[in-house]
Amino acid sequence: MRRLPLLLTTLALCGGLAAFGALDRPWPGSPRPSADTARPPGNRSAPDGSLTRAISADQQRLRQLPNDAAAWARLGAEYVEQARLTADPSYYPKADEALRRSLTLVPQANADALTGLGALANARHLFDQAGDFAERAIAASPTHWPAYAVLADARTQLGDDTGATEAVQQLLDRRPGTAAFTRAAYDLEQHGRTDDARAALRQALEGAYDPADKAFCQYQIAELDRTSGRAQEALTGYRQALGTDPGHTPALAGQARAEAALGRHDDAVRDYAAAIARVPLPQYLLELGELQESLGQPEQAREQYRMLTAEQQLAAANGVVDDLTLGQYQADHGDPAEAVRLLRAEWARRQNVLVADALSWALHRTGADTEALGLARQAQAHGWHNALFLYHLGEIEHALGDTDDARTHLTEALTADPAFNPLQAPLARTALTALG
Repeated sequence: MRRLPLLLTTLALCGGLAAFGALDRPWPGSPRPSADTARPPGNRSAPDGSLTRAISADQQRLRQLPNDAAAWARLGAEYVEQARLTADPSYYPKADEALRRSLTLVPQANADALTGLGALANARHLFDQAGDFAERAIAASPTHWPAYAVLADARTQLGDDTGATEAVQQLLDRRPGTAAFTRAAYDLEQHGRTDDARAALRQALEGAYDPADKAFCQYQIAELDRTSGRAQEALTGYRQALGTDPGHTPALAGQARAEAALGRHDDAVRDYAAAIARVPLPQYLLELGELQESLGQPEQAREQYRMLTAEQQLAAANGVVDDLTLGQYQADHGDPAEAVRLLRAEWARRQNVLVADALSWALHRTGADTEALGLARQAQAHGWHNALFLYHLGEIEHALGDTDDARTHLTEALTADPAFNPLQAPLARTALTALG
């Protein structure tokens, strides 16, 4: 599929969004008071009050009407959303039970239950299953727009580039809203079209009226600024998102990233810790640990890494299959050989650019640079201006003696985002100096 029509459709629909009157939050399962250290796993923030009330209402209804298939499907989707908001995967088995109960009661044309099972499979990183459920939901109800969001996410994670774009386009055609626009922007960003992605998000923001939707768009725009090396603009954007919705935890973590990039390390540690206290995502734990390691605080960093491992174990116990995050951690902070083992397993399940980059780096860390080079180049195939990917490619080329290419890609990494990682950006500068 050609990609220009995707952008034109995105902008056209965003521009006319006010006529539709509303933006919808992304379908559940999409990527949460100050504290010096993060909370231990299991000490979770309470989910949004409206979600809690919705769950209670559906539980009460089902006690009275246990054969209400629609209520079971709704409750299952609410459990998936609750897991997302709290980073507590113990809600996944509850979601699975509720959604399958709905499907048992109404086995034919139950698009809500099938879509919910797809969202749950995405949340558990079972992307093949998620795609299958979404396609079954679409077959049952071709106008059921949430299924296209689930399908787009599954195909993106599986590395089905053309299929993901098609699903995003179908979502845009059926339901122009936050779910569609943010996915379109991510698709464009992955193909090196950062300005187009920003334009799509700004158009979406103009049509948003709900504070959560506005904050989500503001956060995504700030992320584009940060990964383009504009840390001060990103910090302003994250603060705007928090002003719009003080409970938007991704913006709080984003604020910490921008502060770290600007050298405001105490503020960054504080805000990371606050974000983790709300929602202990492994990503936040890894980022805080690396920041603390860069600041010469190894004991504090080890505590974040310990918690990351505990979170991963909790997720695995509740049906989540995620060798990517643990592989990334092992490559830089543990056993690179174990990282290769984990990431080969992940690559066998899904061949997208994130896994290609992670596996290439793990291979490099074990000295297998020839194999690593092919994967690192594959991670760059779509033109994504990702500073970390470029750094990894440059270091692999450096190890293989490809001096000119290494110099080019290390320069591109530091140009794209001079503070892309508190540990690896300084190494990139050192390597570039050594290359002359």
